[in-house]
Amino acid sequence: MKNFKLRADQIIDLIPRMGGCMATDKITVDGLKVIYMYREESDFEHDSGWRFFSGTEDQDYVDDPDNIMIYDVNTIANYDRAIIPYLNLPIGTELERIEGTDEFQIIPG
Repeated sequence: MKNFKLRADQIIDLIPRMGGCMATDKITVDGLKVIYMYREESDFEHDSGWRFFSGTEDQDYVDDPDNIMIYDVNTIANYDRAIIPYLNLPIGTELERIEGTDEFQIIPG
């Protein structure tokens, strides 16, 4: 069983419902900030397409399904509110946090 950084009773409504997302345990268990986020075509019904990473995950970590879970996007917003201004950007968007800030920049691609 995972020991999440935030308890369920600490999660508040910060954004309108937009569906699910994927995030790694580096964010939800270790409490690291989101450094890299991207939006892809949804994998399942009610999937926002957002994927959130701390930037410290290597390929072996990401390949292990025990390290990634599906969450409501609002849950990840509670872990790192800096993502909120970017959540309505379109599919295909890739963002990286500007070091030392709560702002993200689009990765050209």
